[in-house]
Amino acid sequence: MSIILFFIDGLGIGERGAQNPLDGLSGAEPLAVFRDEEPEVIYDGALVRTDARLGVEGRPQSASGQTTILTGVNAPALLGYHKQGFPNEAMREIIREHSIFLQLKRARVEPVTFANAYTRLFFETRPRWVSATTAAVEAASMSFRGLDDLRAGRAVFQDYTNQMLLERGEEVEPRSPEEAGEVLAAIAREHRFTLYEYFITDKVGHAQDFEQAREVLSNLARFIRTLLSRLDLSSTTLLLTSDHGNIEDLSARNHTLNQVPTLIWGEQRDALSARIKSLADITPAIVEALTKKAAAH
Repeated sequence: MSIILFFIDGLGIGERGAQNPLDGLSGAEPLAVFRDEEPEVIYDGALVRTDARLGVEGRPQSASGQTTILTGVNAPALLGYHKQGFPNEAMREIIREHSIFLQLKRARVEPVTFANAYTRLFFETRPRWVSATTAAVEAASMSFRGLDDLRAGRAVFQDYTNQMLLERGEEVEPRSPEEAGEVLAAIAREHRFTLYEYFITDKVGHAQDFEQAREVLSNLARFIRTLLSRLDLSSTTLLLTSDHGNIEDLSARNHTLNQVPTLIWGEQRDALSARIKSLADITPAIVEALTKKAAAH
């Protein structure tokens, strides 16, 4: 049994209306989730409306929300604030001790992987601030996938179409959302746990670009639908979640206070759905599901 955690930055559950690019967007399933409506989730999936505010005043932010998702530690409650951007030292310390990858390796749940490809430039000129996902991988002393892996069909870039890489002059082939879905499914078939991160949704939300938002969401939905169609959901679980709202309400540049959708498909759908109420429940639910299965075997 395996689990895929598909993380989407800045996707909340909003209201219908002209401010929400998901409203009326053809082919937006399964991302078209609206407040006070119960969707029929494709591929027999389940929706869990998930608390991203975590008991702390203010707007949820990326660094603290992602730290919480990837560790099971309520970082805003522990530290007393939401933090935007990249994790600070206090949050990196939480990740070093509680990274989901580290927890799974300690429990002998292997192999585990981060499916995203990194460029050579990242390692040659390593930035001062790194993402929560990068910190989570390093906490478990795991190797990163590079562009050679991407070219060989063993990785997916954060812009799964590879358009950003092509614009930088990298020698890669463009990918359709369907091709990206097939690659991610192939990676997941070889691992007990796979993480994939996508954050362009948050960038587009801050830009308040309605047409670009609709294009991004439509293509992302195609990617996810292909991924679902290529998985054996009798033995694999796909869990999709976000750190905070943003793109679902383009009337303002800020993050929203909305709940986020946690969408779950596959073998562990019911068990995970019952376990998750807030972002702090994501990692414990995944670790519990995978370790129970390991013990059973």
